[in-house]
Amino acid sequence: MYNHVGVPFHPPIPDPKPSGKPSGVIDAIVQAEKMIQVALILPCSAFIGWLAGAWLGRRLHQPWIALVGIVFGGVSGLVYVVRLALQAGNESARLDSRGPGNQDPSGNGKGSSQP
Repeated sequence: MYNHVGVPFHPPIPDPKPSGKPSGVIDAIVQAEKMIQVALILPCSAFIGWLAGAWLGRRLHQPWIALVGIVFGGVSGLVYVVRLALQAGNESARLDSRGPGNQDPSGNGKGSSQP
C-alpha cells in the first residue's frame, strides 16, 4: 500500500489481546483459583507436617515429633498464606492506582510505566 505521496504505508498492528468481557471472566477465574489455593494451603501443610513428623518420630522412637511436625507445617502454611495475601493486595493496589482501562498514569496509553 502506498499513500498519496508514494511512500509505503503500513497499517497499524492490531492489539493482540482483545478488550472486553472475556478478560473479566478470566480475571474472575484467576481470583477464584487464588481463593481456593488459600483455603487449601493451611490444612494441607499441617497434614504434610504431621506425616513427616510421624515418620520421623517412628524412625527416632520419639512420638512428640509428630506434634512438632503439625506445628511446623501449620506455621509454614500460615507464612505462605500471608505472603500470598500481601502479594494479592499489592497487585490490586497497583491496578487500582492505574485508573480505568489500566492505562499508564502519564496518559500515553502504553499500559506500562516503563518507556
